[in-house]
Amino acid sequence: MLADRPTSTGINGLPIAMPSKIICVGLNYRDHASESAQEVPAQPLLFAKWSNSLIGPGDTICLPDFATQVDYEAELGVVIGRAVRNVSPENALEAVAGYICVNDVSARDIQFLDGQWTRGKSFDTFCPVGPCVVPVGEVPDPQALRIRCLVNGDLVQDDSTASMIFPVKQLIAFASRAMQLEPGDLIATGTPAGVQLGRDTPRWLEEGDLVTVEIEGVGILTNRVRRDTAAPSASSSA
Repeated sequence: MLADRPTSTGINGLPIAMPSKIICVGLNYRDHASESAQEVPAQPLLFAKWSNSLIGPGDTICLPDFATQVDYEAELGVVIGRAVRNVSPENALEAVAGYICVNDVSARDIQFLDGQWTRGKSFDTFCPVGPCVVPVGEVPDPQALRIRCLVNGDLVQDDSTASMIFPVKQLIAFASRAMQLEPGDLIATGTPAGVQLGRDTPRWLEEGDLVTVEIEGVGILTNRVRRDTAAPSASSSA
């Protein structure tokens, strides 16, 4: 669902309506699959983030005190505008209301400890979105957008959505075969190479870091990081 532009900030002023589903796509760029030491998937790899993870532009990403390997992931977000089920790739973009910047924040130590990705990617504040939803008519080709991430001003990710393995229209069609997509649903389409997970000496997110996601024609999303000392202990999180 579209919000007026410019949008308000703050956790109660999200630039999207609360979605019924946050559908994420893993390993959707070949270079990211390679840096993660994983095979390129034969079909879209879907997983979920919960809505409690949503925050807006300028909100704070809070690091749980028991998660020590927290990473960024710049992603193009797709906001669904009308209900669709079993839509074809040829018609899939007709279901899109607009596009938004997404940061799929990920606690790698929790993600791989669990053996599945939901908890490590769904902590409170782990899905910044913003700064606003850009209407679909203002983005002629979602597969021709430069996508970047900067941490404290240093460029860490720089690619194009043209590098996606599965384009936006195919992701929508694939997801809609399993579930009806509803207005306001958010699809995070995967991240390019450059995450800390793929580095020989990773520098995980720390207290005070400033993370910026930039997508050409869509906007700039910036969030500060802090350590959440009030988070539950590791023993109580199991």
